[in-house]
Amino acid sequence: MSAVQFVLKLHSRCDLACDHCYVYESADQSWHGRPIAIAPDVVAQTAMRIAEHVKTHELDSVEVVLHGGEPLLAGVPGLRRILAELAGALRGLCRLELRVHTNGVLLTEEFCRLFDEYDVRVGVSLDGDRAANDRHRRYRDGRSSYDQAVAAIRLVGGDRFRHLFAGLLTTIDIANDPLVVYDSLLRLSPPGSTSCYRTRPGTVRPPGGTRPPGGTRPPGGTRSGVEYADWLIAVFDRWRADGRPVAVRTFDSIMAMLAGRESGTEALGLAPVRMVVVETDGSYEQADSLKVAYAGAPATGLDVFRHPIDAVLEHPGLAARQRGLDGLCDACRQCPVVTTCGGGMYAQRYKSGSGSTTHRFTAVTC
Repeated sequence: MSAVQFVLKLHSRCDLACDHCYVYESADQSWHGRPIAIAPDVVAQTAMRIAEHVKTHELDSVEVVLHGGEPLLAGVPGLRRILAELAGALRGLCRLELRVHTNGVLLTEEFCRLFDEYDVRVGVSLDGDRAANDRHRRYRDGRSSYDQAVAAIRLVGGDRFRHLFAGLLTTIDIANDPLVVYDSLLRLSPPGSTSCYRTRPGTVRPPGGTRPPGGTRPPGGTRSGVEYADWLIAVFDRWRADGRPVAVRTFDSIMAMLAGRESGTEALGLAPVRMVVVETDGSYEQADSLKVAYAGAPATGLDVFRHPIDAVLEHPGLAARQRGLDGLCDACRQCPVVTTCGGGMYAQRYKSGSGSTTHRFTAVTC
């Protein structure tokens, strides 16, 4: 098994204080002990490890996602050094696909020119119209981030940089009207292949919502368990009636798997997870969504200075996600939609006090 996607944390802080963020507002608070910015030696060692992995497995391509915190806090000069290091290490070995996920408030033409130089695709987070976005995506002093995010989307979505626009990442809050959210995002003309919806809390949003052990349901939820399903069904029906004008990753993944193809998201399906996260201190971690489970949940105890990437893939937490159907409980294996659902988001399977995973059905995926 090889890894084909690497999430590289450039900055462990953020210029917003979104109250639905799993990095800062969930059970795992390891960000407090991380270096604020990734150091040059960590970048160089990470690039070397990726190149080593590419050679070992004879990979044709890898994807590196520049992430945070807020990655643009690294600044244009810092990002240039990081991009040059990655490109130099992999030149002649494989195709390097680069992406950056940003809240958009710092995005300028200078950043876009740099991203154009290195062909970095840009995804921007926005939760809908102003009212929807302002529920959670605010500055620490309470100011709205909506105007800055929309300006960023118009910049990267304009004629000059349109080829870099990777789409919108949207956090679902069922307190927001689904069709108002849908219409407001569509008006921003996202590209036809990559926009997606995700459910709160967290940026990688598990379908049906995730709550820490002993925690409460996401705001607006009831005990019926179908709130997110109802919300998404309303959007799906409208999206289909409109002729599917943009891709919605959750919908497209479900439809692809029903047709026998692969999912486009780790939240759905039984395909092995082939993603490794590298934090600002060089430590390898599992998917950030696990931060909602318990303190230290994503940790592997491994790092780029002492361990090759193959060692990360052998870690019990990642190995458990390579077993497909065999890694699920009896109830899941007997479910008629298990090949599409895949047992639901991995972070949802943790049971308080057990230190292990258990199944929790979610209305959106089952």
